[in-house]
Amino acid sequence: MDNRRVKIAPSILSADFARLGEQVAEAEQAGADCLHIDVMDGQFVPPITFGPVVVEAIRPKTSLPLEIHMMVVEPENHFHQLRDAGADRIIIHQEATAHLHLSAGQIRDMGMESGVAVNPGTSLSTVEEVISEIDLLLVMTVNPGWGGQPFIASSVRKISRARACLDEAKSKAMLEVDGGIKADNAALVVNAGADQLVAGSAVYNDNVSVFEAMAQLRSAICRVGDLG
Repeated sequence: MDNRRVKIAPSILSADFARLGEQVAEAEQAGADCLHIDVMDGQFVPPITFGPVVVEAIRPKTSLPLEIHMMVVEPENHFHQLRDAGADRIIIHQEATAHLHLSAGQIRDMGMESGVAVNPGTSLSTVEEVISEIDLLLVMTVNPGWGGQPFIASSVRKISRARACLDEAKSKAMLEVDGGIKADNAALVVNAGADQLVAGSAVYNDNVSVFEAMAQLRSAICRVGDLG
């Protein structure tokens, strides 16, 4: 591993919605690198969660980049609204759009960073042709739709393959991992090549404070080497 700094993106899906502004501030104060906001439409995945109104409400509460993970059918219909609400990066699913290359380019053309996500059962070969057109590749290590799911252990090999794919293409895209990330598997994921970890219930839970949870994750990452 090199000495790059691995980033942590708390997912507000696991936050206390009754005090969302406070929880956002706590994550920033604890050293979060960006905030991960899951937008679900009830079609691509069964739940319905946040939308542009929530993004707009969070924007003035933090200086952190806002990363929008769109678990939405035809996500291109919502790019303008999310940009205007304050999104810095939009991640779309390979499985949810008919024209991946076009949609990824549209996000960049609107002045945001462009990301593509792949589900656990989706081959990395389906995104090889857009690697040079994106700023982030997200490997899902749970099936999307619900927070708190256990990490799929076989995903580690896929993370390693994604790292190799990006390196072979000489891509500067960040490799992000989302799903079941905890202090006890963070080092494993980073060692496989992840640049950024999405953490929901590992950050927002009833056992420890957000500050303590973030410290535990950072400590786990540092076990890989000088990565913290």
